[in-house]
Formats: sequence, C-alpha cells, structure tokens
Amino acid sequence: MDDDRKNRFEAVYRQTYEQILGYATRRCDSPHDAADVVAETYAIAWRRFDALPDGGEARLWLYGVARNVLANHRRGVARHRHRSVELDTDLADLYTSSPESGVLLGEIGRAFRRLPDDDRELISLVAWEGLDNGEIAKVLGCSRNAVRIRLHRARKRMSKALAGAGISANHLVMESA
Repeated sequence: MDDDRKNRFEAVYRQTYEQILGYATRRCDSPHDAADVVAETYAIAWRRFDALPDGGEARLWLYGVARNVLANHRRGVARHRHRSVELDTDLADLYTSSPESGVLLGEIGRAFRRLPDDDRELISLVAWEGLDNGEIAKVLGCSRNAVRIRLHRARKRMSKALAGAGISANHLVMESA
C-alpha cells in the first residue's frame, strides 16, 4: 500500500509540478517565495494524500491548496512588515533627538531593509545582539572565518547602500570582536 501511495504521489507531482510552480511564480514577489509556496503545497498534498482527487481533478485541488498557502504566506509577510514598521517607529522615538537625526535613522533603516536577508541577519547579530564572530559562527553553523568574510562583505554592501542614500558609513558602528 505504501508503494502504491508513493507511486501515485510521484505521478501527480510529475504531472502537476510545472503548472503549480507557474501559478506560484506569477503570484509571488520572488522565486524564493514561489519555491516555498510550491514546497508547502506538495507537503500538504502528501499529508492529506487521502483527500487528493484522482486524474485531472488533482491539479485543480493542488491549485486550491497553493492558493491557501499563498494567502498564508501573504499574511505572514504583512505581519512581518507591520512589526517592522512598529519597530522602526519605536526606534525612531527612542533615538531621535532632532528632526535631522530622525531623517538619518529613516534613511539608515531603508538602506538596511534593502540588503539581502543574509546580510541583514549578520549585521543584526553584531549590532543588535552584540555577538562576536565566534558566537555568530555557532548560531549560523559555520566557521569563524566564514563569518568574518561574510560580515566584511555585508558591511561593504551596507556602506554602499548608505552611500547611495547620501549617508557616510561613519554614522554606524558595526564592529565585532
């Protein structure tokens, strides 16, 4: 019975993967998000295998699952953005002592949010969590040297983003031990 289930699932996957991927790709902001939606769609299909219809109906059922996964994904992104806006406001209120410094913090925040996720994580681990390279290596599961190299590159990208906003990187302190 398990082999029949596995074979049927694999057949449905092969027959529908490109269509479900296209559906997700056309609705997501990034290929990474689309891949996440597709992966979750097929994970749900496997968990709910007994509800998976036969034949061409399976594709339609998968579209429905993908639609729900996409809706959940969008709600998660909206919650994240909302929390980020709240944090930006809290930080601006906490650290703003003049209108000019508030503008500066806003520009720094925008430059930071434009960085790739991995760069933001590295810089955050240093600046917000106060971790050194050895501690970051343990968090990320990589070598201290890899952290040093990645952090150097992340800082360069942050400096470039700041320069693009007309801000000198001297406004930030991103040193780690």
